[in-house]
Amino acid sequence: MRLRRGGRVDVRELHDEVRAGRIDTVLLAIVDMQGRLQGKRLSARYFLQEVLGHAAEGCNYLLAVDVDMNTVDGYAMSSWERGYGDFVMKPDLSTLRRVPWQEGTTLVMADLLWEDGSDVTASPRQILRRQLARLAERGWGAFVGTELEFVIFNDSYEDAWRGGYRDLTPANLYNVDYSLLGTARVEPLLRRIRLGMEGAGMYVESAKGECNLGQHEIAFRFGEALSSCDDHAVYKNGAKEIAAQEGMSITFMAKPNQREGNSCHIHISLRDAAGEPVMAGSEAHGLSATGRHFIAGQLALMRELTLLYAPNVNSYKRYVPGSFAPTAVKWGVDNRTCALRLVGHGPSLRIENRVPGGDVNPYLAVSALVAAGLHGIENELPLEEAVTGNAYTSGAETVPHTLRDALELWEGSAFAAAVFGEDVVAHYANNARTELAAFDAAVTDWELFRGFERM
Repeated sequence: MRLRRGGRVDVRELHDEVRAGRIDTVLLAIVDMQGRLQGKRLSARYFLQEVLGHAAEGCNYLLAVDVDMNTVDGYAMSSWERGYGDFVMKPDLSTLRRVPWQEGTTLVMADLLWEDGSDVTASPRQILRRQLARLAERGWGAFVGTELEFVIFNDSYEDAWRGGYRDLTPANLYNVDYSLLGTARVEPLLRRIRLGMEGAGMYVESAKGECNLGQHEIAFRFGEALSSCDDHAVYKNGAKEIAAQEGMSITFMAKPNQREGNSCHIHISLRDAAGEPVMAGSEAHGLSATGRHFIAGQLALMRELTLLYAPNVNSYKRYVPGSFAPTAVKWGVDNRTCALRLVGHGPSLRIENRVPGGDVNPYLAVSALVAAGLHGIENELPLEEAVTGNAYTSGAETVPHTLRDALELWEGSAFAAAVFGEDVVAHYANNARTELAAFDAAVTDWELFRGFERM
């Protein structure tokens, strides 16, 4: 196969490979509210003969279920009363790529439409497209890199499930942050993942150990925002699949245990149509006036938009002072105690948002970054001084402490309603209420250990 971008495929190449018998399956994928890939395995011949010209369909409950795929009440777009009809799944052919860890397989992302051709407004990919269109009106584009941390266990997913996720064996038994010896213990798995993602058209930069037992990170080169979010979703799904093939398991949970959580720092910068940086300039810390306003917008709206950075009950357990997970809504120059960290110089100057965890939906988080930054630019918000010390002890306003707090801020945000739409605000508020209701109804191990005998 003649490949483009190290694993990307065009339609003509796909035709050639299908005729030669080397490709037989096309995965047609959407991203759901939780940031997961959902969709269908299609025969490649059927994809080329039917779906390519006419799209496909999928039940519209895919954006109206909980993590367990249970149908829940409260969604305007999808319900028993509305009959649970179909979305149109329209392939975005620019995303067609090989899936090297699955034999004879390619994958293509789909945009979600209604039968009349209008966007499904609550679809994460469509939410991001709308915010990127606002940037494009100014002649700008957003460039993004996401840094996903994960914890590796020697147990299979099935064994972990059957054991109630107790007594799992982490792939490393001590802190392997930057340790070449420690990462060598799991290099066969890490190498399979890196090479698999390269074969799927991604640009892998590096892998390194992290602080939690068995915790690692694989970093990818930044790219255009939508493409980077697509890569993020494919990588997260693919890493789990590769781990399962090796009889191991990976979790991207924000806080899988009492030690360090899994972060997903998101780096973002803006460029104009000529590829020149928009945020870099001659002002303090190498920023332009636009860059200063962009950061000020992030700070002004961070609490209201935290639901898009931290979507689950578990997300908020990362926010522990002194844990490298942020609590203070502050910014600093190369300061990891702040929610926003300015890094790089000149063309590489960018802001790193350290609030999201490994459970983030990247499309929603990047949408929030763009929308908040544009708010700062449009209103020329002044930027406060950078924090030079420990932001944890600065007395600054903090990110919300719980999902319930974040939900209240999201529902009360006039900005969110105006920029994302009242229907989107209501849709993701309902998702948060569903998560909270499930958590509130659960009897946890903590309660059993605390109260079974002693209360």
